[in-house]
Amino acid sequence: MQYTHLGRSGLRVSRLALGTMNFGDATDEATSFTIMDAAVDAGINLFDTADVYGGPQWPDMPQGYGLSEEIIGRWLAQGGGRRDKVVLATKLYQPMGLGPNDKYLSAYKIRRAAEASLRRLQTDHIDLYQMHHIDRSTPWEEIWQAMEQLVREGKITYVGSSNFAGWQIATAQSEARARHFMGLVSEQSLYNLTARTIELEVIPALRHHGIGLIPWSPLGGGLLGGVLKKIENGRRASAQMQQSIERYRPQLEAYEKLCAEIGAEPADVALAWLLNNPVLTSVITGPRTPEQLAAGQKALDVYLSDDVLKRLDEIWPGPGGEAPEAYAW
Repeated sequence: MQYTHLGRSGLRVSRLALGTMNFGDATDEATSFTIMDAAVDAGINLFDTADVYGGPQWPDMPQGYGLSEEIIGRWLAQGGGRRDKVVLATKLYQPMGLGPNDKYLSAYKIRRAAEASLRRLQTDHIDLYQMHHIDRSTPWEEIWQAMEQLVREGKITYVGSSNFAGWQIATAQSEARARHFMGLVSEQSLYNLTARTIELEVIPALRHHGIGLIPWSPLGGGLLGGVLKKIENGRRASAQMQQSIERYRPQLEAYEKLCAEIGAEPADVALAWLLNNPVLTSVITGPRTPEQLAAGQKALDVYLSDDVLKRLDEIWPGPGGEAPEAYAW
């Protein structure tokens, strides 16, 4: 396994992160335990979850909010030094109940959400506490005051964000600096070959402030995982995936052809392309099975030449560079 610093922090994390959104939903507890054991054995130390992962909490459904955290908590409770081998990351923001204060980022919600996550995870601290989305109605002095309190109490160590715009990242860091607080060390954004909008302003902001990028949906929801080849082999795609295939068919054909030319699986090429970005810290993979976890690790050994990178840009063009040069001068 390869390791790098989490943004500008001194913490070293694996270049591949274990995403656990499927735990409790598409993946049962026993299989989730097997996946986490295999991840640790492979050297993956960054485990990413969220309080909302596990499924919607409705009376007629067996899943419930917090189920992913609960599964991780029961795995950690087995002992054997598991907690010391893991950089544990979770998130807050989304609704965790029907009350008016059961969502977003008020100081009231941050305190209660952190304590609830700690109970579900069966641990005394969260290594990376991430805001799942920007809260447009809560002032930064309130958010940072609540996060600082959690740091002082030893309940969290680092703070991250997810789905923030570039200017929101800059604002957050400006407010944190005024309080002599470290602020953000990471940002989770939608980023893959088919979705490159963050190259305009988010990535430049992250580079300037020393914040590590952790992309989610690195395979574009499966589109970059060799979908045409899978269909040729008899696998059926969902109606939504079929629409995406038809939208991108010429690009997918060129992409999978290029991958075949260099002798690499499409999924590995997609991950390797992300790992080639110097701003990137880790790529989140969300395996549903141990086999998918093992397959994702092959991307670390894929070398992309300058010519291949150029051809990938031609197939999957980005926004034209960084702002404002991408559209002005």
